[in-house]
Amino acid sequence: MEKPLPSIPAKRYFTIGEVGDLCGVKPHVLRYWEQEFTQLRPMKRRGNRRYYQHHEVLMIRRIRDLLYEQGFTISGARNKLQELTQLGRIRRSDGEESIDGVEMIDSPSSQFDDFEEAVQPDDDAANWQRLHLIRRELFEIRDLLSVSH
Repeated sequence: MEKPLPSIPAKRYFTIGEVGDLCGVKPHVLRYWEQEFTQLRPMKRRGNRRYYQHHEVLMIRRIRDLLYEQGFTISGARNKLQELTQLGRIRRSDGEESIDGVEMIDSPSSQFDDFEEAVQPDDDAANWQRLHLIRRELFEIRDLLSVSH
């Protein structure tokens, strides 16, 4: 029986070494998967250092499961990920309220319109931009979680 993967810490960015430890794969495998799976686009900083976000760690775990646990080929895993992503979009567009007990938001902006009006600072554009980035990241995580089963 294989050892379970560690929980993902509450951090914004992870180095390639940290992601390797969290997902049970070597850094060279992660670099290869970046070439094969267009969904993986870690941010690159000085010296070409890679920094992964939480949703990318979840995606890597999904890829690992498809390849190592379910026996998919790279091509098959790529197709399965695209299929799961499309299925999640279809479910949301059909107004499905939950997937495997996870409540879905009917439209991405509907529940946040009031929030945006309430917190939008007139004089602090940087904070407003950060809120939008966090909101987008949360939607990406929700999308990944909605197609995980």
